[in-house]
Amino acid sequence: MAPTAPRRDILLRRRTGRRHPLVATLMALPLAALLLLVFDGWETVATQASSVGAMLGR
Repeated sequence: MAPTAPRRDILLRRRTGRRHPLVATLMALPLAALLLLVFDGWETVATQASSVGAMLGR
């Protein structure tokens, strides 16, 4: 049987590595959209975005 240590090392490196912020965002967006649809939060998001825009002066 072939040794499995090198393969385990590769798997462990993948688990401890950091994700690129864009990848993390793309992973979170579908869940965020689902939660917005389920809990009908579009109005809340629009209000929050408007407030942030006003705070930034835009």
